[in-house]
Amino acid sequence: MTASLLSFRLAVVFVLVGIAMGIGMAMSQNHAIMPAHAHLNLLGWVSLFLFGIYYERRPRLDVSRIALVQVTLWSAGTVVLTVAVAAIHLGYKAADPLAGIASLVVLAAMLLFAYFVFRPATSLADESVAFTPAE
Repeated sequence: MTASLLSFRLAVVFVLVGIAMGIGMAMSQNHAIMPAHAHLNLLGWVSLFLFGIYYERRPRLDVSRIALVQVTLWSAGTVVLTVAVAAIHLGYKAADPLAGIASLVVLAAMLLFAYFVFRPATSLADESVAFTPAE
């Protein structure tokens, strides 16, 4: 599986869960977990979908194991962070350290992605998809 396909699929799963959370909050009139809902939608839906677009435009990176590691780390960190933030806002302060650890996992995944974006241009030249106009 490519990093872009994994990113796109996980993004859709996360947005479906985020929508379900939003509906649940609306139905119960209890919006205590809104911060967790926001984290899930931003980290899970938006960021993963953007990662997918980036990877899809760099085919050699898209099929690399390290890109899959980045997406996996990001996704695992997002799940744990979302659950921990929800728990904290429901009054379970014991989830604070879990949120901290998950935040560091997400940071590590973003630093890895930053490496892909900022590495020397010479290593990116052969990874870009050339634009060819339709005939």
